Amino acid sequence: MTDGRAGAYPDHWEADVVLTDGGTAHLRPIRPDDGPLLRAFYARLSPESIYYRFFSPRPTLSDREVEHFVTVDYDNRVALIATIGTAMVAVVRYDRLADGDKPGTTAEVAFLVEDAHQGRGLGAVLLEHIAAAARERGVRRFVASVLPENRRMTRVFREAGYRAEQRFEEGVIELVLDLEPTETSVEVMAAREHRAESRSIQRLLFPRSVAVIGASRAEHSVGRTVLRNLLHGDFSGPVYPVHPTATAVAGVRAYASVLDIPDEVDLAVVAVRADAVHEVVRQCAGKGVHGLVVVSSGFGETGPEGRERQEELVRLARANGMRVVGPNCLGIANTDPEVRLNATLAPTMPGRGPVGFFSQSGALGIAILQRTAERGLGLSTFVSAGNRADVSGNDLLQYWEEDPATKAVLLYLESLGNPRKFARLARRLSRRKPIVAVKSGRSTQGVPLGHAAQALTLPDHAVSALFAQAGVIRVENLAELFDVAQLLAYQPLPAGDRIAIIDNSDSLRLLAQDAAIAHGLEVRPPVDLGPRAGAAEYEAALAEALDDDRVDAVVALFTPPTIGGYDVRVPERIMKLAAGGSKPIVATYLGMTGMPEELRVTGPDGTAAAGSIPSYPAPEDAVRALAYVIRYAQWRRRPQGSVPDLPNVDRKGARTLVEGWLDSADAPVEATADQAAALLRCYGIAVGEQIAMGEHGGVRTRISTREDPAFGAIVSFGLADETAALLDDRAYRLAPLTDVDAAEMVRAIRTAPLLLGHRGADPVDVGALEELLLRVARLADDLPEVARLELDPVLADASGVSVRRASLRLHRPPGPRQELAPRRLR
Repeated sequence: MTDGRAGAYPDHWEADVVLTDGGTAHLRPIRPDDGPLLRAFYARLSPESIYYRFFSPRPTLSDREVEHFVTVDYDNRVALIATIGTAMVAVVRYDRLADGDKPGTTAEVAFLVEDAHQGRGLGAVLLEHIAAAARERGVRRFVASVLPENRRMTRVFREAGYRAEQRFEEGVIELVLDLEPTETSVEVMAAREHRAESRSIQRLLFPRSVAVIGASRAEHSVGRTVLRNLLHGDFSGPVYPVHPTATAVAGVRAYASVLDIPDEVDLAVVAVRADAVHEVVRQCAGKGVHGLVVVSSGFGETGPEGRERQEELVRLARANGMRVVGPNCLGIANTDPEVRLNATLAPTMPGRGPVGFFSQSGALGIAILQRTAERGLGLSTFVSAGNRADVSGNDLLQYWEEDPATKAVLLYLESLGNPRKFARLARRLSRRKPIVAVKSGRSTQGVPLGHAAQALTLPDHAVSALFAQAGVIRVENLAELFDVAQLLAYQPLPAGDRIAIIDNSDSLRLLAQDAAIAHGLEVRPPVDLGPRAGAAEYEAALAEALDDDRVDAVVALFTPPTIGGYDVRVPERIMKLAAGGSKPIVATYLGMTGMPEELRVTGPDGTAAAGSIPSYPAPEDAVRALAYVIRYAQWRRRPQGSVPDLPNVDRKGARTLVEGWLDSADAPVEATADQAAALLRCYGIAVGEQIAMGEHGGVRTRISTREDPAFGAIVSFGLADETAALLDDRAYRLAPLTDVDAAEMVRAIRTAPLLLGHRGADPVDVGALEELLLRVARLADDLPEVARLELDPVLADASGVSVRRASLRLHRPPGPRQELAPRRLR
């Protein structure tokens, strides 16, 4: 990568982007050899588009004009172009205005989009990227001249979210945009990203036609398996086998190339040798295919050569408007009755249901789908991403947020490509729909070979804390994943943590009680019906529990007596009372697992529907699943909180200090004690001074921040003693903190009772600790240059807090944080 200096080609400005219709384009700085591309682009423009750009007719560009437009210095004159395939489809440029005899901080901006690609969001995304490039070069304002009738262009500028001024002079609208990111501009960018990425996944999951490239006549080959599953699944559209020599595969007419198919192809499943995939992608681009599912192996998972092949696959696909699932994946499925898409290698596909499932592992995918079906769980959609070279779990979160068919989301994750974005998306989605995740690699936090992601450097319990902050239910293994999913999918959320246990076995009841207490649940007096209890007894006990305002959820345990038969009407009575209820019911019914038919509300296709009662083989499993869901429901009910405005914060002064210290150094800076204190003063934090408390006594705590390469700014809190260090008893949260986050952090550590008045001791000033956490988090969020900041010790007692010592390390971040960077596929 170049260093981004003026005159040098800034390759870090290159980006793949998703457009509003779900297609993709490549953005890059213009180059001197782009003259032919520019001429061809200009020749395709309508006279109206040309008039809107130049305010006069201009049928052709002269050689001098072409040379002028493609020759820039990447500083005072900058231009970015968007390409799809080999064609240029849009351009944006700025020209810096002089301030006297020096370059100023204001630039004129204009852009032009080919008529055939207008309405796809190219103007908005180009403005985001040219604004980021301008800020990097010291430009702080854009001015734009737009004809009043060019409403589409005016709307792009107005809706960007920047602070803007407008005036009308001599028949032209003059717009002035302040390029400093605002809360509105960040929200606008995120909303556009959400719509585009959601649409790109929708195009994959709702194809009107599918081609299987590599559909062999060999019965158990990969391509033949996908073709068979598509046909047996009764896909709603045409399926086209592609085979170089066969005239038919599985009784369906075959074509030698995707280019030979006479009709449009939306989705291509690629099952050819790895060394043949690139040519297939080029053919799919020529055909106008929207998306690729690459089940072929031989890519990143095989080593450096395979990784290069994988990167080229993604580059080719994105450059030609296509997204990629895989490679080395199991495939995708959509159970919507209007689609019936099973483009996977799995022999078993669960029925229709409210659960969306994302799995990174292709190898585990078949087992996951089989276990899902065995449990009686129904799926809305399923995506196995394999090496996750392009389409990721974040993309699926964007899609599932708006998908009415998905009530709960399940994730099997082996790596996190963009953890900070994951946390942001998950926190938003979890407010509406539960997310249950298994994150493997607890012991190493490494990345499986072939995955386009970096290893996590945080300890695993810190990752769990950040998942919890986002409302994600992180479970230990796949068994727990399904245990929780079957409860979330078909039963209502509990209103509290008070449970009633109804049983016909002392042994089962004791196991359930012990598990409930271990999970911190409140157990109402159990109802032991005795071993001979039948339907009438269960009905009466359940009715009483459901009517009891002191009960939030019910655990129903039923096992046959050791001698004699049992009343087969028990599940019927349980289902009768459960219908339409507002309290969740879980069961251990005859040791069954999943959604047994006796406890199932049957949907139109025979699968389980809302109101079905999940059964678990052991009471502990039922209670554990319920405990997970209760904690999630508590998270969802609590106030979201807000990032408060803090007095005595000098952000501009802090920025000046940090830039000054780093400008004079080529390497990371270990700040002096005086420098650390000066920076902290900018955020209203005094170091080494007495703050409303005595010099001795109190509790020693420790607050630290770090700029994590994956998650961004992270704040941690704990006691400053050897026991806490030995146990790594620390709470972690992403910055910025809300007031609720800060309050939770203080109470999240296991040694929190020492702060809250343990054994009659005076509690410390928790409010002061929370405010200190908020100030430290604000500093860390404002200044990505802060690689590490430690306040150790922080003395706290009933009268306040005092920061006794601080250490600070500064570095130059590689680029802007995700929230402020323009949209791009990573």
